[in-house]
Amino acid sequence: MSTLTLFRDAAETKTFAAGETIFVEGDDGKHLYVVMSGSVRLSVTGRTLEKVGKGGVFGEMALIDAAPRSATATALTECALVPVTAQRFKALVREDPDFALEIMRVMAARLRSMDRRL
Repeated sequence: MSTLTLFRDAAETKTFAAGETIFVEGDDGKHLYVVMSGSVRLSVTGRTLEKVGKGGVFGEMALIDAAPRSATATALTECALVPVTAQRFKALVREDPDFALEIMRVMAARLRSMDRRL
């Protein structure tokens, strides 16, 4: 099941205007976000790491290790995001192992991308 399908009927969706900051590097992380529409820029010290579009997720690391945010997330375009709490994340991992695998794929891809940059 795709990430968009899992969250298409989500009760809470937050919208952000283009240029609006979603979270800042060093913030406490209480949610991961699913991009329902639009795109988001992830950056560290002003340097773009990745652009996340429709169906993508970001902010997952803070739910896994409870450490501060490692990047800043900024709306590139107007976007609609579904915030997912740690409690909901754990329930989804239990209910849908494919969701857990998808999150691991995202994290692995980001790690490989950072390795290539170094």
